Amino acid sequence: MSRLRRQVPVLAVVAAGGVLGSLARHGAASLQPAGTGWPWAILVVNVSGCLLIGVLMAVLLDLTAPHRLLRPFLGIGVLGGYTTFSTYAVDTQRLLADGRVAAALTYFLVTPVLALLAVWLGTAATRALRGRRRA
Repeated sequence: MSRLRRQVPVLAVVAAGGVLGSLARHGAASLQPAGTGWPWAILVVNVSGCLLIGVLMAVLLDLTAPHRLLRPFLGIGVLGGYTTFSTYAVDTQRLLADGRVAAALTYFLVTPVLALLAVWLGTAATRALRGRRRA
């Protein structure tokens, strides 16, 4: 089978997952109208998405033979479509344009720190829970 033919299913599940994740993000972001105050909705989306990435990776790494399309669908597709660091950049720029330099700097620094902590927490909590279940 040619490499391209092998990649078609991967591209299809990434696209399908991306649609689902993007719809979930849109739903969450619509809870806070654009341009109104601190971008809480996008911060929550990015941090929760990173937490779920940590959980997903911990689960997949513990599986002996996960389906080859599971990680692309859930990790790259759904959670990649759900999280939105491009909107994080736009929100930071918007805060700067509004003259809210302290808020922009805080948001700029807090988002990646919380995102990394969320990945770590998701991974650590999942491994701890799975370890307890095995014991």
